Amino acid sequence: MGATTSSKSPPFDGNEDVTFDHFEILRAIGKGSFGKVCVVQKTDTKKMYAMKYMNKQKCVERNEVRNVFKELQIMQGLEHPFLVNLWYSFQDEEDMFMVVDLLLGGDLRYHLQQNVRFQEGTVKLFICELVLALDYLQSRHIIHRLMAVFPLLFFSEISSPTTFCWMSTAKLLTVSLHGSSVTFFSWQRSCSEELSGHVHITDFNIATTLTKESHVTTIAGTKPYMAPEMFNSTKPTSYSFAVDWWSLGVTAYELLRTRRPYHIRSNTSANDIAHVFKTATVMYPAAWSPDMVSLIKKLLELNPEKRFSQLKDIQSFPYLSDVNWDAVLQKRIMPEFIPMKGRLNCDPAFELEEMILESKPLHKKKKRLAKKEKDTSKSNSSQASHLQKHLEMLQRDFIVFNREKVRPHHDSIQETMTKSGGMHREDNQNNHL
Repeated sequence: MGATTSSKSPPFDGNEDVTFDHFEILRAIGKGSFGKVCVVQKTDTKKMYAMKYMNKQKCVERNEVRNVFKELQIMQGLEHPFLVNLWYSFQDEEDMFMVVDLLLGGDLRYHLQQNVRFQEGTVKLFICELVLALDYLQSRHIIHRLMAVFPLLFFSEISSPTTFCWMSTAKLLTVSLHGSSVTFFSWQRSCSEELSGHVHITDFNIATTLTKESHVTTIAGTKPYMAPEMFNSTKPTSYSFAVDWWSLGVTAYELLRTRRPYHIRSNTSANDIAHVFKTATVMYPAAWSPDMVSLIKKLLELNPEKRFSQLKDIQSFPYLSDVNWDAVLQKRIMPEFIPMKGRLNCDPAFELEEMILESKPLHKKKKRLAKKEKDTSKSNSSQASHLQKHLEMLQRDFIVFNREKVRPHHDSIQETMTKSGGMHREDNQNNHL
């Protein structure tokens, strides 16, 4: 992708808004429910980010604008070591953009599909890191509702963004598509990249805010990871933060066993799911330690009132009594599993799709918009007029965000969170779980 974005970006003035022009596109790495994701580099700081972009017209046609705006509103108020944090949001005539932390280690689903077998010590650290993130979200009154091994949890981060770069020369690949030979560019990493192996929560597009005055009853999420209280067969019932902790229990079980505790699929009806929870028995392999089994059982408690759903529940559990929580928060615990260097840790088909099948590829945006400005013809149909009205409303109401302006004197996230309190372990304890 980057080979065709050769036009020089304008110099960046710290007082102006960040736009698409301030980034160099490197390659496509993912596809979400509302848009696609690519790796970008900010031209002034040389820092690397992931940029999610969503086509405005498609969002309007699919009635997804409200979800995008809600995700932006939630993410601009969050910052935590184990979240994928939002840095910038902006728009142009075609797309809405969200620029977030770049994590290149792949999601947990990808590694399970690569036949990675996670050991108990690895899963134990994941649980510790994720409960800190869930506790933080809970303190902000946020229910995530999408906790799962995909598309939430990403391994690895670039610890030194300025040292991460891509080869200036591209490797040419030739692909046969429906009998035609298509040549495209594939970028390769050449500079040092440090993969940390820590987990992060992303994707807030169905997250919601819970307050004392409001009740949440909407069924939303990925069915195999959704809590029993979300599937009341008689009438909608309200639920709370405990649904995310149930999802954490399902995720932990799946990482250890490579299958989920209940046989539930995305097409299973709500009534059938409610029946499964009433009749099925969760099996725990004899090879698992009794302590881990006890912990997962506390997370997979059918009754939300009895389920572990607060940080203090986890911290007081005997299995985790020796954890140095400050060290976990500051990422000073070395993970047992670190994604393999020298590979993308995601499906390369994303880039093929962007280069070959996408009708409006991102790397040709500047030329396309420039040509569009010259074309003054407009459709007078009522349908086009209706769409244009919604697009104008979207343009007007879009939330522009720049974390650097919000926090000009930027301390590290770890230092900020350490000062926020809540960790009752002394810092001079050993850094092992």
